[in-house]
Amino acid sequence: MTAAAPSVEGWARVQHLPAALVAAVGTALLVLLPDQVAEHGTLVAVVVLQAALVAAWVPATGVRGGPGVVALGVAAAVAADLRLVLPEDPELGELLVVPGVAFAAAVLHQMLRRPPRGDVVGSLAGALLLVCAVCGLAVLLRLPDAAGGNRAAATAALVVGAALVAAHLVDAVLPRPQVAAGVDRGVLGLLVALLAGVAVAMLRHAPGGLGDTLSSVTVGLVLAGVAALVGLAGSYVVAASAGDVRGRAVAAPVLQAVLPIAACAPVAFALALRLAF
Repeated sequence: MTAAAPSVEGWARVQHLPAALVAAVGTALLVLLPDQVAEHGTLVAVVVLQAALVAAWVPATGVRGGPGVVALGVAAAVAADLRLVLPEDPELGELLVVPGVAFAAAVLHQMLRRPPRGDVVGSLAGALLLVCAVCGLAVLLRLPDAAGGNRAAATAALVVGAALVAAHLVDAVLPRPQVAAGVDRGVLGLLVALLAGVAVAMLRHAPGGLGDTLSSVTVGLVLAGVAALVGLAGSYVVAASAGDVRGRAVAAPVLQAVLPIAACAPVAFALALRLAF
């Protein structure tokens, strides 16, 4: 136990600062590009995040059948984006065809792998999680329409980004009380992430009444909570990865920053249909 502690703390310092930086850059892309590149700004930001996640997935997770998993991720990202960009009035439900077809393709990928096929279930799960993640990022393309404009969509991105940056900065300094042995995340970081998300939501919305205040608190708590929990799950994945240590060190911060953004996109869309940001 004594010998393992320094390595966990050292890994925290190395890992969390780059993850916070990636989260900040991803948030900046989602907030600034729609204003700078007009209607194509969100698409550019989404494509960049999808490409980063696909590139980081195999080295960060150590999933078997890496080339096939990457190919599935690229195909799913392109298909999801086109499904929501090309139609004149796209429906979000049309996106479901992408993971549906990808499931069959992922099974076929396992059948075509060269024997011995190690960790078939893990490889299949890793491929499908990547597909779901890039499809989740594609939902950001429709978020401005659901939320009533770019400002509301930017608010969602800022809430998630603030939660991720706050959690990683706290865990870089004090990952305590440690959530689990071997996982360099602390309860304090999760709590700070929630507070940061709520604070940003309230500052952006400038509440004028009790209903607006409750709406802002709900949006902040839900989005920050999802971001913090998925970021924590990403830390579990990285800690259990059997991939190359050097490649994992580079890719892990990308996974831990972008995967929570992907998970929060459908949640933000659902919230936008019910609440005012």
